[in-house]
Amino acid sequence: MSTRAEIKDGAQFDVLRRGIVYTEVLGWIDMGHARGSDIKELKNQFIAGERSGQPFYMVMYRQDMHFMKFNSQFGVGKYSRWEIKRGRSTEDINRIILAMMNTASRFEGLQSLRAFSWYTDSGFSGEDLVSDLFGFHRAIMPGRYGYRLKPVSYDAAVRRWDHYGAIGSYKNRGFRPILFPDPEDLCVRHQPYTANLPHFMTWLRPWDDFTSGIVKVITNNGTSFGYTGTKR
Repeated sequence: MSTRAEIKDGAQFDVLRRGIVYTEVLGWIDMGHARGSDIKELKNQFIAGERSGQPFYMVMYRQDMHFMKFNSQFGVGKYSRWEIKRGRSTEDINRIILAMMNTASRFEGLQSLRAFSWYTDSGFSGEDLVSDLFGFHRAIMPGRYGYRLKPVSYDAAVRRWDHYGAIGSYKNRGFRPILFPDPEDLCVRHQPYTANLPHFMTWLRPWDDFTSGIVKVITNNGTSFGYTGTKR
């Protein structure tokens, strides 16, 4: 769940690894989600599988959250585990990874369950899935994206937060961004709206061939639990 204290100046967009930034193209972006670390780790599984020499290999994509309860640390998450036929091209791998990102949506659903309402209200928070999708494209096509997404200054971002409220109060179950017009712009209607994704985030289509034997879904909606011990 993002907070006002995490807002960063958009001028730092291409070097930030945490915090949130408001952009004119994708709305609020969680820079932690946008690092694409989960995508890089998943892609490494594909690389290892392709080098294994085996006819098939297994990959797993997961998202987790950790929390303290009764002075102990617990973890819970969602995962997908798919079997891949070796011999995939880079484009094939990227399309399969994109299809596996449905796990991100299931993870947001997990966070929104009433059972976790005492810990977080971030399930389907307006910026989460958009940030995940941007992180995917940033991971497969590294580069500087500030000029594409038009991040705004700290003052302009805070102005939106104070006028419209916390981004966590706007739920978004899809990957399209929610935009918040500048309250100081008198030429626009001051009401949030859902916008389309930029072209660089739509040109690649998720893998959809599940009958040829190239991709076999072993687990598509798995739930994991963890316990790391009592805090002393």
